[in-house]
Amino acid sequence: MEFIDYYNVLGITKKATDADIKKAYRKLARKYHPDLNPNDTEAEKKFKQINEANEVLSDSEKRKKYDQYGKDWQHADEFEKQKKARRPKSGSGGYSYSGGQSAEDFSDFFESMFGGGDFRSSQRGGRFRGQDYNAELQLNLTDTLTTQKQTLTVNSKNIRITIPAGVENGQTIKIAGHGGPGINNGPAGDLYITFNIQNNTAFGRENADLFKSVEIPLSTAVLGGEITIDTLSGKVKLKVKPGTANGTKVKLKGKGLPKYKKKDQFGDFFVTYTVKIPVELNERQKKLFQQLAETNL
Repeated sequence: MEFIDYYNVLGITKKATDADIKKAYRKLARKYHPDLNPNDTEAEKKFKQINEANEVLSDSEKRKKYDQYGKDWQHADEFEKQKKARRPKSGSGGYSYSGGQSAEDFSDFFESMFGGGDFRSSQRGGRFRGQDYNAELQLNLTDTLTTQKQTLTVNSKNIRITIPAGVENGQTIKIAGHGGPGINNGPAGDLYITFNIQNNTAFGRENADLFKSVEIPLSTAVLGGEITIDTLSGKVKLKVKPGTANGTKVKLKGKGLPKYKKKDQFGDFFVTYTVKIPVELNERQKKLFQQLAETNL
């Protein structure tokens, strides 16, 4: 497993507070969000790393293990158990164990333990947790509007999973016990599923909020009027105020995406008006604009 410096990913130091981590994550997540960087594979990769770094560093227990064991932090509990097992018991005549191992020693230990079977460990009868598996599941944005169930096949086994409404692009969930088998009857590893959400709508997205630019005629912008727009829940009529400027934004509260694991809570839908300037006028229209120009409007 390649080592990823989570602190470097978020642009913070090891002395960073929880508030520092949260602030850095939000800033970078907005910058590299796939909806704001379409077809940018590097931005997508960066976004996944940012989510992974935040998941570990924002959890005090995971962060502690990561600081101590680096890339092998997920197997910290197994290492501690093995370290205790190696210590001599009183009156047992056993062998001694010397602490103070380096990070490289930890890596060598885990690679031998989880990378295909360590003969010496097997001979001692140690019970070790299996490897974690990672998988990617692709969904359309419209698939996230409601909670749904899907069946995945992992190692020839069908796994029925529940996908909560509002799941984010790049988000990872854990399915406990569906990773690699344990060694010597040890517990199985876990399955981590990362969601790749494809935006199959005409809307931009940021978290649970949706965005859309709507073109309105110049006459409607000046005099006001009514327009009809599409949302994920159907068509909505909007009243345009007289004197609406180009770039005006309006918010439709609760017309966005469902919020992840928050029942009956939704994001908002933001509409930006783009005023259409006529470029091909007939003679009558030109005269009307000339008359308006004469009034210094």
